Amino acid sequence: MALSFVPAPVAQLPWRALWIVCALGGIGILALYSVADGDFSRWALAHAMRVTVFLGLALFLSYFRPQTFHDYAFAAYGAGILLLVLTLALGVVAGGARSWLDLGLLRLQPSELMKPVIVLCLARFYAHVPPREIRRWSAIWPVGALLALPILLILLQPDLGTTMLIVLNTITMMYLAGLPLRLFVGGGLAAAAAIPAIYWFLLLPHQQERVLIFLNPELDPLGAGYHLTQSKIAIGSGGLFGKGMLNGTQASGDFLPEPQTDFIFAAIAEEWGLMGGLVIILLLFLLLQWGMRVAQDAKDRFDRLAAGGMTLTIFFYVAINLMMVMGLAPVVGIPLPLISYGGSAMLTCMICLGILMSIDRRTRLEKRRR
Repeated sequence: MALSFVPAPVAQLPWRALWIVCALGGIGILALYSVADGDFSRWALAHAMRVTVFLGLALFLSYFRPQTFHDYAFAAYGAGILLLVLTLALGVVAGGARSWLDLGLLRLQPSELMKPVIVLCLARFYAHVPPREIRRWSAIWPVGALLALPILLILLQPDLGTTMLIVLNTITMMYLAGLPLRLFVGGGLAAAAAIPAIYWFLLLPHQQERVLIFLNPELDPLGAGYHLTQSKIAIGSGGLFGKGMLNGTQASGDFLPEPQTDFIFAAIAEEWGLMGGLVIILLLFLLLQWGMRVAQDAKDRFDRLAAGGMTLTIFFYVAINLMMVMGLAPVVGIPLPLISYGGSAMLTCMICLGILMSIDRRTRLEKRRR
């Protein structure tokens, strides 16, 4: 029961989700401070500012009606396509990809923003597909048409990790919408059969190398397999309780590449051990559980699909990053939500959370009216 002296707008906030987000953001600040050898201004300060500002944005979005996101989904899609075109023309090259627009205070990665935008478009499309049509071709080909242009523009950057996440999210959204399981089984078999052609004709040389190193990191432990090898060393050396903050040797000794972004979980596991890693996984699980409950409780079809898609977007960030640092997936440059250093991925996650809070607010308001 809410305390009587707490204003209703404050008491009605989704505090469970907010506490989890703040905890994960706080862990990120501590981890970034530690991997920077105690230099708070290097990464931790910017991370703290982003958590604060983007969480404020999420709360701002939560006060919009879900119908607003429904109405402007395709307008946001058009804006996203324009940003992707501008990125190819004027973008900044980093890590071998032209994926960023330099806006001064923020280096924006438009491909990241397309993840929640495509979820909203798919939710709007399937919310208006009659149940009798959901198993027909008319419920499939528009999705391919919707994805074709953004996927092409993102592959031209090239950004395989973002492309993979968008495709995975789209497939799961189609499943949530009610498409028959046989289509996914058939599609999976077709994709498996196409793997050799994809490998030889669609992947760039460095992407082919990542796949080979994923299958056998010992092929080049000091070259292409260096990231994965050092990540496993960092995780394994942490033991049960870790070496303690500021005592990690892999990150501070510059053995572990990108400890502030893609491999921050490995750096945390070295310093905080298995127990610290489990705490992070538990917090992320609780956040995802809250998101799925929001989707389950929503009464409107668009709300259910949008909430499920936003939760899945965050889930794929988590799953791919953790699998990547543990050697269970190729290194594709996916950060750990709310913990890794970086603005665009955090902005995307906060947008997803803001939309989830909006849907949750509507659901709770309707329950009180009954």
